[in-house]
Amino acid sequence: MVRVIMGVKGTGKTKQMIELINSAVHSENGNVVCIERGPKLTYDIHYKIRLVESSHYDMSNYDFLRGFISGLYASNFDLSHVFIDSLTKIVPSDPGDPAVENFLDWLSSFSEKNNIKFTVTISADSSLATDGVKKYF
Repeated sequence: MVRVIMGVKGTGKTKQMIELINSAVHSENGNVVCIERGPKLTYDIHYKIRLVESSHYDMSNYDFLRGFISGLYASNFDLSHVFIDSLTKIVPSDPGDPAVENFLDWLSSFSEKNNIKFTVTISADSSLATDGVKKYF
């Protein structure tokens, strides 16, 4: 399952994400990981959540992020939910870029094969989303 939360700055995406992450600690049977850009969530999320600061790695394209997520799963088969905060800031891209849609489709396929949930935020007006991105709203 892939879920996208999209909206402009100040619409409550991060607050909603923090609530979802902290509730996942209690509702998920496996491990939960959050990939973020910058250390902004460090003190807001439960200590059992594995927080990955993307700027420590060179996540300059979606191929790298695919490999990174695959590596997370390969090293931890108990992974049950991955949160990605500000996808188009982690991998600099435009929300209407076909690469975003392709990445979300890959996440969906990876999710089904490995029984992992993904929740992704995108910081942009939801009217900019392509139909391929909107199907994950």
